[in-house]
Amino acid sequence: MNRDIPVNEKNLHENSPSKTNKNYKIDDIDWKILRLLSQNSELTREEIADKIGVSSPTTISNRVKKLSEANIITGYCAKVNFNKLGLSEWKVVIEIQVSKGQLITTEQEIAILPECLAVYDSTGTTDIIVIARFKKREELSDFTKKLLSMEYVERTISHVVLSTVKEDFLTIN
Repeated sequence: MNRDIPVNEKNLHENSPSKTNKNYKIDDIDWKILRLLSQNSELTREEIADKIGVSSPTTISNRVKKLSEANIITGYCAKVNFNKLGLSEWKVVIEIQVSKGQLITTEQEIAILPECLAVYDSTGTTDIIVIARFKKREELSDFTKKLLSMEYVERTISHVVLSTVKEDFLTIN
């Protein structure tokens, strides 16, 4: 499986967030490293080397360093189980319709709100999709009112997530 992907201006947005090293080539070993780190960022370089059949952990360290320098790896994070901390949560998917021509302005205004986990452009009758988290129903109500008070927001539709069957935004398949 040869998945060499030269990162350049043409495919920059399709394959990589890299903007600092546009000629970095991602090969099979890089993909394996990225896949493992996306599943568990606490793996040691030795564990990664063992799992992918590379003899030297130094090779893994060098590749991770290059992937970081190319902004392909942009950080590490913990997956937190908020329920274990006693923090109940209301996760909500919100569809938003905005006035014509005001998409970017409205997205930027929404994206800075601390409740937002994600803000997406969308096709169809919905212009923006927001995923947000709240501790209480009242916070959701206040947030919805805040959205509706924004100048270019025409309409919102909120979908409260009842249970999460699968959620894995970080793992590379």
